[in-house]
Amino acid sequence: MATKRMNILVYSGNGSTIESIRHCLYSLRRLLSPNYAVITVSGNAIIKEPWTASCALLVFPGGADLGYCRTLNGEGNRRIRQYVERGGRYLGLCAGGYYASKRCEFEVGNKTMEVVGSRELAFFPGTCRGCAFSGFVYHTEEGTRAPRLRTSKAALSEGSVPDIFRSYYNGGGVFVDAPKFKSDGVEVLASFTEELDVDAGEGSASVIYCKIGDGGALLTSTHPEFAVVNLDPKVNLPGYDKIIKALKEDDQQRADFLKACLLKLGLQVNQEQTAAPSLSRLHLSSTEASNTSVLVEALRDIITEQDGEEYIIDDNDTFHLEKRSKWSLGSVADTLLSMADQKHKGQDDNNIREPDMSIDYNKIVKRLLIHDKDLPEGKDTPYFNHHAYVANLKHYQIHSEGKGPTFGNELLYGEVVTSTNTLLEKNTALLRRLPTGFTATATVQVAGRGRGTNVWVSPAGSLMFSTVIRHPMSLMAQAPVVFLQYLVALAIVEGVQTYDQGYHRIPVRLKWPNDIYASDPADPTGKTFVKIGGILVNSHYSESEYLAVVGVGLNTTNASPTTSLNALNPPAPFTLEKLLARILTCFSTLHERFVRTGFDRDFEDLYYKHWLHTEQIVTLDAEGGIRARLKGITTDWGLLKAEELGWEDRPTGRILTLQSDSNSFDFFKGLIKQKV
Repeated sequence: MATKRMNILVYSGNGSTIESIRHCLYSLRRLLSPNYAVITVSGNAIIKEPWTASCALLVFPGGADLGYCRTLNGEGNRRIRQYVERGGRYLGLCAGGYYASKRCEFEVGNKTMEVVGSRELAFFPGTCRGCAFSGFVYHTEEGTRAPRLRTSKAALSEGSVPDIFRSYYNGGGVFVDAPKFKSDGVEVLASFTEELDVDAGEGSASVIYCKIGDGGALLTSTHPEFAVVNLDPKVNLPGYDKIIKALKEDDQQRADFLKACLLKLGLQVNQEQTAAPSLSRLHLSSTEASNTSVLVEALRDIITEQDGEEYIIDDNDTFHLEKRSKWSLGSVADTLLSMADQKHKGQDDNNIREPDMSIDYNKIVKRLLIHDKDLPEGKDTPYFNHHAYVANLKHYQIHSEGKGPTFGNELLYGEVVTSTNTLLEKNTALLRRLPTGFTATATVQVAGRGRGTNVWVSPAGSLMFSTVIRHPMSLMAQAPVVFLQYLVALAIVEGVQTYDQGYHRIPVRLKWPNDIYASDPADPTGKTFVKIGGILVNSHYSESEYLAVVGVGLNTTNASPTTSLNALNPPAPFTLEKLLARILTCFSTLHERFVRTGFDRDFEDLYYKHWLHTEQIVTLDAEGGIRARLKGITTDWGLLKAEELGWEDRPTGRILTLQSDSNSFDFFKGLIKQKV
């Protein structure tokens, strides 16, 4: 088994600063999307979670490295070091550079700020000494400079590398005697050209690369990730305006140098920065246009008026309802209305505003166009053909075994949205009035959500949708809501393999509890599997029923960041509209049967037909590292069943059950770890 490393993890735990995290997310997402998911990671996750197999780069931003030490010394640093030695990549920016050196010397002799000591990672086998320039004061810009750096084009062989450029500096060190460690795999990528305020030894290395086992670490003393557009030009400090001006003049060279550093780390880098897309209009429609009006009437009690316009002001989002006749071509930016500002007034400005440093998507009023006369036309939604979707949905309904209302009859579509799950699940007033089967889908998500703290990369070409399920409490004894994740997983696989004639051989499988895997087309043996999709189910109890939002992300036509369905040699390429229609009709049929029978033997047989884990032997971390053989899932609460193994992997007779929400499963290592 192998997995593609597609996550860029930015440390956001103890010691990091919000400003540095914001800059990292802003710059790295623009240079690395959609090939990688750039997301934050906590110290606890580094210590406890199986993050290493899918991590392409671990980033430690600016801050204070003592905080890093307090959290990660011991097990955390052991895992980081092992990850890099086994082929991983580490990027340490400013404090992250101090932290990854064998010895840190910071403001020696300054009683209030001195930090001196050895460091466990020791990627650079020498000392990082600072401050390279005096004047640093924590949480201020008083020590800010724009020093010139001279690059080494011999060490940076890829990309457009500037000879000299200015880079934002505030408190970083110098890598002492870095050229002397060449035999230890250390390369100097850039050096200060100005006189420093500390002894730098031989050379004045500001950026270095260290070969560590099969991997590598790139350490900086300045901040090449700080884009000048995100620096506040109004800081009231003498000469600060000149620093901003100098950085602005060299901003393109800074970006080119950062690209070259990422290429040095072996990453796939965009030649042009990818700007964060603006949110688009939302389109509400139904297979029968008259039903759209019925749905809007069901929302009437939460619709308010302001200046003759209709709005739904909910917990997370504000929606501006538009009729076709009033549809204007104004930009989304014009919808930053005062009512939304008042709704979010008092929100903590220090929160990390993902995914774009300069945009808080929750504050943007979402324009919702009501299609109560006909379906959206191609010029309205050029990336989603509503007519093809409805035609396929009706075709599959005719041949479906289900007799109840089919999921997907009512559809909310947006070309660019925050997250289809967020739009439904986080707006409870809206959610409580939506029917079972109501579905939201999108072409691009800018804040896609995954299980736990995970983020699913959501470029164009992925099938992304969320469906509402109203599950009465009276059904819980026979049909527990926890099985919804298994039902939609089955619907995805069945939908793919019954998409049309000849698709039954498409090699897609289920990984417990809620991932979709496919046979890697690059492996002719068919023994390697890669993740192509994920499922997220959120539910809460409300007035004698569970309100669940079932979210799906499935790589379908996109070439990045990992394998997609169209790379699996189907008889003809999948289309998003037809596949969505097929999965929803399968989901509807399976759900209708589940409500009647529960997760019975027929469901079990169907589930085991598609899952990856038959007789798989795993290690149970929470049980002291014992070995066990997976036997299936329980039919009452959907728990994973594992049979304990003793001497020579002989069964002991003891059966253990594991909850999906309490355990994480690293399929490639056969390791089930307890969540903390």
